[in-house]
Amino acid sequence: MIILPAIDIINGQAVRLYQGDYNKKEVVAEDIFDIAKSFESLGADYLHLVDLDGAKDGKCINHEIVLKIAKKLNIPLELGGGIRTFETIKKLINNGVSRVILGTIAIEDKELLKRAVDCYKEKIAVGIDCKNGYAYGRGWLEGSKLNYIDFAKDMENIGVKNIIVTDISKDGTLEGPNVDMLKELKKVVNIDITASGGICDIGNIKDLMNIDMYGAITGKAIYSGTLSLKEAIDVCKK
Repeated sequence: MIILPAIDIINGQAVRLYQGDYNKKEVVAEDIFDIAKSFESLGADYLHLVDLDGAKDGKCINHEIVLKIAKKLNIPLELGGGIRTFETIKKLINNGVSRVILGTIAIEDKELLKRAVDCYKEKIAVGIDCKNGYAYGRGWLEGSKLNYIDFAKDMENIGVKNIIVTDISKDGTLEGPNVDMLKELKKVVNIDITASGGICDIGNIKDLMNIDMYGAITGKAIYSGTLSLKEAIDVCKK
């Protein structure tokens, strides 16, 4: 399993939200570039970035900052948030983003998703953000009638190789990931699953390793000091 330290971006700043609430944000680093380089220096294999302004507004807001980070790092990064056109996907991948995460588009525009997957294969991931078993889009602000398991099966059938699964109610809470939800998903799909939301400590990392997750995204636990990024990386590599 790989550890993906997370940087969520609002107004060019690294922040964390509580349960996806934009009104409950906390600035966690003064300089995004410094925090990205520090994650790299601690041995991170991959970086997870989210343009929260983009997710809310449905267009590129902080992508230029992300592209600058991509140029400065020697490790791959993935980006989600506000990516709603093929032209945006193309620009990001052509300028150093290793994996583009589609969320709202995966719910609302299957033809665009299929085109992206056909063209960019494993460089396209899908974010399945859910609450009470149903997928949410548009920066976690709009619910849908899509059950998360049915949604995941659909993504696998389209050819998506990686899904990033977030229980919104757990995100930013440090209450631990929704292991039961991830276990159920693991039973029905045969694609890489990255777990996101609620990770607090090294015990949570071991729990996710035990159910054979591809990756674990963690942000608040690192920033708050309840999880050592280096220890988590070392445990996964052992």
